[in-house]
Amino acid sequence: MRIDLTLPMTKEMLGEAKALENKSLAGHLGTHFDVMNKEFPLDYTERRGILFDVRHVTDRDIDIGDIDLDAVEKDMFVAFYTGYIEREPYGTAVYYREHPQLSDALIEALLDKEISIIALDCAGIRRGKEHTPKDQHCAERGVFVVENLCNLQKVLEQGPHFTALTCPMPWEGLTGLPCRVIAKL
Repeated sequence: MRIDLTLPMTKEMLGEAKALENKSLAGHLGTHFDVMNKEFPLDYTERRGILFDVRHVTDRDIDIGDIDLDAVEKDMFVAFYTGYIEREPYGTAVYYREHPQLSDALIEALLDKEISIIALDCAGIRRGKEHTPKDQHCAERGVFVVENLCNLQKVLEQGPHFTALTCPMPWEGLTGLPCRVIAKL
């Protein structure tokens, strides 16, 4: 069974996102990953995946104690189901400004595990001024951040483990690349 985790884009969504986020025209639209100044290795296109349900975390950063860090292994695609994209429409100012975020401690713990990808159903692992520097920090450690996933509840219904297929567009010179992400169960 395969589940498409890629956010379907409409013309209206494109217009709203363009009005709020000029970077969207440079590869940061819809489901994408931030490559920063790195190249996405082809080996990363298929990874063992694990999905953490963190919908219960609403008034603080998602932290180490909110997941089973022992279940995370080297080279994994680690996804977080916040439920945010289901509550707040993609492309709105609130969507970009108020999304859940991972704590610095959790991000560092994931990097120390030498995973390949951090993925989530919102606009980033950190908000505002911290967004780009934290993505760059991850990229420097060989970890890419996939943003704006959808349909994670369908994966969760089958269990937390899956195979993640992440297929980026081969565009050059951009800090973000649109991609299609499929969960293979």
